[in-house]
Amino acid sequence: MAKILMVEDSAQLREAVSDFFMNRSGGTLTVETAADGDEGMKAVTENTYDLVILDIMLPGPSGYMICKKLREKSDCPIVFLTALGTEDNILLGYEMGADEYMVKPFSLMILYTKCLILMDRKVKKQDEKVLTSGDIKLYPSRMQVFVGENEIELAPKEYFLLKALLDNIGHVLGRQKLLDLVWGMDYFGSDRVVDTTVKNVRHKLGSSGDQIKTIRGGGYKAV
Repeated sequence: MAKILMVEDSAQLREAVSDFFMNRSGGTLTVETAADGDEGMKAVTENTYDLVILDIMLPGPSGYMICKKLREKSDCPIVFLTALGTEDNILLGYEMGADEYMVKPFSLMILYTKCLILMDRKVKKQDEKVLTSGDIKLYPSRMQVFVGENEIELAPKEYFLLKALLDNIGHVLGRQKLLDLVWGMDYFGSDRVVDTTVKNVRHKLGSSGDQIKTIRGGGYKAV
């Protein structure tokens, strides 16, 4: 079942989109909703979604800010659904990382169809992509990690750290870069959390944990 987040301050519109998507998909799509920017920011920080629909003018953080935050941790499709229809607004939306930009008023059927196309395109793209290092295989579409034939259970931060290293295999990623990619650019805690997370990942990977190398004074890299 695909999970969509809609951040929109109009209760009537949230209900209309949620009901339409649920009925049209026969229950295979669920739409979680957030009524303002704070709820939306919390949702994208704590959860993962197959697609996110964002209004721009929201109480609290704007849709642009939520889009920027989401792009720090995820490449899930993002659709702006807004009354702001100037060329500058639309271009800024795409610059912030949106995949689609729709202006209100809009057709529910067209929104639904665009969302299906974006999610289908994402699944096909991810299904073709497997990140590997030695016996380690990471499947982004399913957020699964295997060593040989054995699936490895990783916590979310452990998964995204390993994915960051495999996305940049052979390249050194410093602690600050890993903090930005995995914990977000607004994280202000100790960078030693990176070392602890790497240690946990190595332990769970067993002997394949040796694929993650420590670079003295530099950070870490997967080989």
